[in-house]
Amino acid sequence: MRRALLSWVSDDVRNEPPAIVVVVECAVLAFAPNPDLFPQTPLPDVIHSNLQFHFLPPSFSSLSVNLSKHSVPSFSRSFMELQRRQDQSLSQRKGQKRKLDEEQHHEDRQILPAPPTADERAALLSDVAEQVSILESTFTWNEADRSAAKRATHALADLAKNEDVVNVIVEGGAIPVLVKHLQAPPLSDLVQHPLPFEHEVEKGSAFALGLLAVKPEHQQLIVDSSALTHLVDLLKRHRNGLTSRAINSLIRRAADAITNLAHENSNIKTRVRMEGGIPPLAHLLDFADAKVQRAAAGALRTLAFKNDENKNQIVECNALPTLILMLRSEDAAVHYEAVGVIGNLVHSSPNIKKEVLLAGALQPVIGLLSSCCSESQREAALLLGQFAATDSDCKVHIVQRGAVRPLIEMLQSPDVQLREMSAFALGRLAQDPHNQAGIAHNGGLVPLLKLLDSKNGSLQHNAAFALYGLADNEDNVSDFIRVGGVQRLQDGEFIVQATKDCVAKTLKRLEEKIHGRVLNHLLYLMRASEKGCQRQVALALAHLCSSDDQRIIFIDHYGLELLIGLLGSSSSKQQLDGAVALSKLANKALTLSPVDAAPPSPTPQVYLGEQYVNNATLSDVTFLVEGKRFYAHRICLLASSDAFRAMFDGGYRPKKASSGNGYCSPVNKARSEVVPV
Repeated sequence: MRRALLSWVSDDVRNEPPAIVVVVECAVLAFAPNPDLFPQTPLPDVIHSNLQFHFLPPSFSSLSVNLSKHSVPSFSRSFMELQRRQDQSLSQRKGQKRKLDEEQHHEDRQILPAPPTADERAALLSDVAEQVSILESTFTWNEADRSAAKRATHALADLAKNEDVVNVIVEGGAIPVLVKHLQAPPLSDLVQHPLPFEHEVEKGSAFALGLLAVKPEHQQLIVDSSALTHLVDLLKRHRNGLTSRAINSLIRRAADAITNLAHENSNIKTRVRMEGGIPPLAHLLDFADAKVQRAAAGALRTLAFKNDENKNQIVECNALPTLILMLRSEDAAVHYEAVGVIGNLVHSSPNIKKEVLLAGALQPVIGLLSSCCSESQREAALLLGQFAATDSDCKVHIVQRGAVRPLIEMLQSPDVQLREMSAFALGRLAQDPHNQAGIAHNGGLVPLLKLLDSKNGSLQHNAAFALYGLADNEDNVSDFIRVGGVQRLQDGEFIVQATKDCVAKTLKRLEEKIHGRVLNHLLYLMRASEKGCQRQVALALAHLCSSDDQRIIFIDHYGLELLIGLLGSSSSKQQLDGAVALSKLANKALTLSPVDAAPPSPTPQVYLGEQYVNNATLSDVTFLVEGKRFYAHRICLLASSDAFRAMFDGGYRPKKASSGNGYCSPVNKARSEVVPV
């Protein structure tokens, strides 16, 4: 009985008036002292929070709640042991794949229970077999049967919350009987009215099947058991004009089950469409209950992902206007699912993207950048990046409507995915010339440069791509250099090759803009700004300037003194930067200046050895210098001098030397020659 109350409170108590809440909470607490019923079943947080604020009015002081028709199920000792092990963890894993479920928002901090041992597994199989047997024998409208079937579905769902037990449940044959109970038993004249536990057993079955579908290997088995047909029928239970808490919960569980079955399974996504599941889901977006809206949107989001036929049918069902209205919902869970559906619809679908924009989605999506929900912020940034990817006009409109400031603020979020998606959106916006100066002016440069230090490859690349766009605008170059952007680009350790290529192109783009008014502004900063800025400019110009501008920058405007001054800095980093910049300047001068270019290699020489130097033996040339003879070798002279080569090969005639004190003897190749010098 206590579990029945706990289940009702966990799912639906928030929607009830305070008086009803307190009555049921008091009924729950009445069972708390009895440890023999459910010794390890803690009260949900919602009860504790409500008891802090709601008090039982005097008129209810003698009120009793008759819940005798709920009998307490008897579970074996093995199930109780597993339950105790699960409760010793910080919280149970609920298993639904839809995000932002109120039952699992602490999932990242959970400590999951250990897998069952062999003995526990055998005992669990026995428990599962017991629940399966109950379900097989209670497919009637008899009140006792319906009550037993409801308890059995809840028991299987409780077990399925532990993923390590899911395989045991499937092995125990639970899927066929759970699918059977997705439909109501046949009616007869003997059935009492109102129908006992109407919609409750179907809801429990849908919930259990949704948990089993968390494991991909079970998705097809559930679908092959005809679950989709019954789940789609459950989505239509409200069509008779009646609504109740039970119907709302049933529809929500059915939509959640479809979400989990279709998760990353393209075949099942198609089967859902063929079973007619998309129109009722689209219709449920207008449902009065916010939880149902959210569940329907979550299912459509999954069905739209990478499935063009499903996307088209969702649009044909006129879902866009309602989805755009949901973007403005104050319920974070609702607008999160809505922006997710729209994001999946427009992905790789330019025609749907145009329809979404024409339907007025742009402004509410920009509004979600300031949402209190980081998941919605992330999805909105991703969607804006998709909007801006191909449409230049849309890039401008996004900036004009106020997207830049919140995107820049998101760059500094502790959430890595939020930083990544905001850098992605800014990168697409920065490819338009009209947006580039605005992004830099609003403070986008520094946080983007800081993201280059990230160890996340995707985040790093998105930041580099955004900086590449900003570098295309001349108005940004001075700011780029002033904040040390060139040094960050040069010193960064980039993870993927695409990022390295992007950074190289960014540096090249900056280099091409160092002339005219950009250079004049940098020279002004180098002489009129504070010392740190002057040094940043000098360092950057040493790497980026052309050889034609070196003299005016580093001599006329004393840039060389700034670089040399860095060598005396107390910072080893500044010393290294200064040395590298000076080396860069020197290399440019050697490479680009024809005056300082290295001389050509000399004519090859022949060396015969020291014993033949000025040795008359085998000498065939004699120099007569001021009456003294010096002996040489024709082969050495030919190899070493163009003048001697011409002399010996051309046939000289005796003539006076130009100085008037020497002569050259006639060339005679048969004997040694005397050459006066």
